[in-house]
Amino acid sequence: MSHDPFAFAIFLVFTGAAALATLALFARQSLLVAYIVLGALFGPWGLALVEDAAVVSEASSIGIMFLLFLLGLDLHPQDLLHSVRRTTLVTLASALVFAAAGVTIGLVSGFTGIESAVLGGAMVFSSTIIGLKLLPTTVLHHQRLGEIMISVLLLQDLIAISLLLVLEGVQAGDGQILPNMALVLLALPALIGVAGLGARYVLLRLMQRFDTIREYVFLAAIGWCLGLSQLSAALGLSAEIGAFIAGIALASSPIAMYIAESLRPLRDFFLILFFFTLGARFNLGMLGEVLVPATLAAGFALAVKPWVFRRLLERTGESPGRSREVGFRLGQLSEFSLLIAALALEVGAIGERASLTLQLATVLSFLVSSYLVVLRFPTPIAVSDALRRD
Repeated sequence: MSHDPFAFAIFLVFTGAAALATLALFARQSLLVAYIVLGALFGPWGLALVEDAAVVSEASSIGIMFLLFLLGLDLHPQDLLHSVRRTTLVTLASALVFAAAGVTIGLVSGFTGIESAVLGGAMVFSSTIIGLKLLPTTVLHHQRLGEIMISVLLLQDLIAISLLLVLEGVQAGDGQILPNMALVLLALPALIGVAGLGARYVLLRLMQRFDTIREYVFLAAIGWCLGLSQLSAALGLSAEIGAFIAGIALASSPIAMYIAESLRPLRDFFLILFFFTLGARFNLGMLGEVLVPATLAAGFALAVKPWVFRRLLERTGESPGRSREVGFRLGQLSEFSLLIAALALEVGAIGERASLTLQLATVLSFLVSSYLVVLRFPTPIAVSDALRRD
């Protein structure tokens, strides 16, 4: 009897993810790493149980849309202004240091100037998922340390969105880059205007009228996210940017919190597929070629990022202990680094070797950083009972 390749792939992804996630939790590691390792193991370059990563790749892209939509929902304009005043200098100064280091590592490793620039851009970001998932809820919402981390991560997210916007303007023909970038920059304010007017005069009014019907609110939120994503793609931007703007347009609404909580399980479902796909696309045959530059990039993030954040935060008046903890919690690369690696390869800005280097560096930094955090600081999955806090 023949089997449906997509259904079989979903079975392998979630059954395998459950098993590896169990092992990851026992090892005090990030679940993201388990999903990526699973993809490499089951993918075309591993056991080839999923022979074509494209089987799940289209569905997995929806996870990134929901991720950025939820980030937008948390990005209330007033909170953003408050965050900018507190952490702009720290975020921008650290970004310059990390980007310069990434470019240097890229050039030393033999990458082209553009590939080194992409590597430098990807080095700027810290993981929102790891940073916030390993932070106890009480610290996240009610303590100064949580405020600092959210502020830095939100500003980094804005920089990441800008970099994704630049990559979307890159086309195969060099002569078309500037015209395409101009069109993209014109399309962005148009999309923001449509999102703002649509949310204010249509969507929010409908949600307020039918807010007692939870199923309707859930469907309307998904339709809004995916609708703006498709409009964004039609205007020449990325679907992910459209989802981010869709979230921001609803951020000031009282219903934003409910929407965010409702969509998180759906986001997690598709994100598992996304990280599995990244692992499945990893060419294990090129591991020897990318191991050294990837180790250099990951080693820099793990060794230098905590120190840079600590020094910069201390200069703004934060205590040494708090500054040190923030540095360690932000001392890794980001899921945005993985997204940038995939998108840059797709548009032809970088080659496969550079993309794989960035992916491996990100995974290595996830592994070591997660382990360091759960060993030293309070987390929901800490090694010792004294550090375990929900």
